Amino acid sequence: MLYLHAISKPMNRLRTALFFLLIYTGLNAQINEIGIFVGGANYIGDVGPTTYIAPNDVALGFIYKWNRSTRHSYRFSYTYGKIESNDLDSDVADRNLRGLNFKNTLHEVSAGMEFDFFEFDLHSMKPQFTPYVYTGLSYFAYKELYYLDNTATEDYQEGALAIPMIVGVKTKLNRDFVISFEVGARFTFTDNLDGSNPKNENLAPLQFGNINSKDWYMFTGFTLTYTFGENPCFCPE
Repeated sequence: MLYLHAISKPMNRLRTALFFLLIYTGLNAQINEIGIFVGGANYIGDVGPTTYIAPNDVALGFIYKWNRSTRHSYRFSYTYGKIESNDLDSDVADRNLRGLNFKNTLHEVSAGMEFDFFEFDLHSMKPQFTPYVYTGLSYFAYKELYYLDNTATEDYQEGALAIPMIVGVKTKLNRDFVISFEVGARFTFTDNLDGSNPKNENLAPLQFGNINSKDWYMFTGFTLTYTFGENPCFCPE
């Protein structure tokens, strides 16, 4: 229990820091967006199918953007996602015969920069549309798993870093709301979202799969944001 408490402390501090950062930028920003993310999640690793974009469980989150210009914004988000995979759904014969499956949950906080390919002026009354990309740094909490009698079993809660790589398109619904669709891959710095490579040294004999390859997870879905703040001039400082 002491170990679980120690793991939870960094996550709580990170959430607190994100909360105060949102307050600070909200007070000083020229134009803001706040909203929700709704979509699906999937994982790519050593268990189940290897299809990258194949959401099979829920992902929900909150998002905040500080638009620094009509082409880029600082973006902060929290996303909750559930991932699961089953060897029986794989086209790889060895995996299909093995027949393992697992479920895991993710709590991700992310900060970085979003870049628009076209000018996207939130205060313009004209139709607005642009593709965009986003990257930065994410931290997520997940369950460390291992297999006992071919059943995925939780060992303890853990956290790891990930690099988000998101592409999307967005448009204005009206003066106040922006809707977007995006696909986001996360390259993680762990190889045990699926229980194939437990960190616990006592479980080392239970490792399988490619232990030199890290796991990925994907969030695919829609964001809906509400815009507020002063009308910026986006002038050179």
